[in-house]
Amino acid sequence: MDATARIRAGRWAEKDKVAALIADALHPDPLAAWLVPEATHRRRILTEVAAIWVEHAMFYGDTYVTDDLNAAAVGFHRYRSIPPPANYCSRLTDAAGHHAERFEILDGLLIARRPTEPHYHLAFLAVAPVAQRQGIGAAMLAHHRDRLDHVDLPSWTDTTGECQDVYTRYGYTPQEAIRVPASPAITPMRRTPTSGPDPLDTVSAAGGSQASGLGI
Repeated sequence: MDATARIRAGRWAEKDKVAALIADALHPDPLAAWLVPEATHRRRILTEVAAIWVEHAMFYGDTYVTDDLNAAAVGFHRYRSIPPPANYCSRLTDAAGHHAERFEILDGLLIARRPTEPHYHLAFLAVAPVAQRQGIGAAMLAHHRDRLDHVDLPSWTDTTGECQDVYTRYGYTPQEAIRVPASPAITPMRRTPTSGPDPLDTVSAAGGSQASGLGI
């Protein structure tokens, strides 16, 4: 996949494909293994849980994708408080079964650390495994940064592993880590909007997935 691929708003009809993309990108992450220890069920459960949030973002945020649907960014407009997805508890149980409790634990940890100031919550940034390390993650982050700088809005996200380095290149600052039981720590990151061209646009960041955001 070419890093110059067109980035556009996602469509309602594409929400299931976006959810599957997020699951594919998250599947190898240690946090995903903690959420769903059984590898045979992990991708299906991650897809069904992600679908709840992708649908919710269609109402309370936005979704951006590349034309080939090999990359997606899903986030929420937190200018004010927004409600959880409709019937979230029952839908989460239907999707995750006896793993729902772990998703609820993650939800609670992320909610407790989220800022109260108006901000944009970048819940997922996912690149398909076949398209990773081709600069697609960098292109998506540059697009995301330019949109938020235009409206002068801070951004908040949560990262794991090497993803933190990619976000740092685009102005995100690590916050105090969130400790998840028997899982690698999650690092919340905040970005203050800036103006003017960014020389880091020339940096080809490693394509990858944002390995959190499975709660709101």
